[in-house]
Amino acid sequence: MEQKTTIGKTILQCGALFGIVMVLEFVIGYVLNIDPQTNQTYGLLINLLNFLILPFVFCWMGANQFKTSNNGFISLGETLKIAVGMGAIASLIYGIFFWAFTFIFPDFIPELMEKVRSVTLQQNPNLSSAQIEMSLQFMEKFMEPYILIPSTILINCFVELIHGLVVGLIVKKEQPHSF
Repeated sequence: MEQKTTIGKTILQCGALFGIVMVLEFVIGYVLNIDPQTNQTYGLLINLLNFLILPFVFCWMGANQFKTSNNGFISLGETLKIAVGMGAIASLIYGIFFWAFTFIFPDFIPELMEKVRSVTLQQNPNLSSAQIEMSLQFMEKFMEPYILIPSTILINCFVELIHGLVVGLIVKKEQPHSF
């Protein structure tokens, strides 16, 4: 007898894998000292990976894994559940990692703020120091764990909802209803 995979198991597997990939991207960038603020190509690549390519790939993987274990059937609703749940798990893993990282390396946020200040001044020399300080204070407040983790989850769930809709429309195959 074939073992059936549940939606929850699919969400946990794909979401954890996606979260680990995002953490690895961050760690590799940090270890190699690649700064997305000053290296715009790297920043663009990371954004494309995390908001366009990887969410689609992991949503596709999760939907197909569930579809295969469900005798070739999956509904649009099931695909959306997989996508949004996976986004929540991945975001939670990444958010907790980022919080732990800033706790272990307390100089990370001040160094990041200084890089952002420098890049902002280069790109927008007309901004007053008050405007720059206000934007940096807002950014620093946004990096507090009680704001960062829920907002990361919400943003990634929204992105995954869109990807789940696209993937769901492609892979859906409803079970025939018998009367």
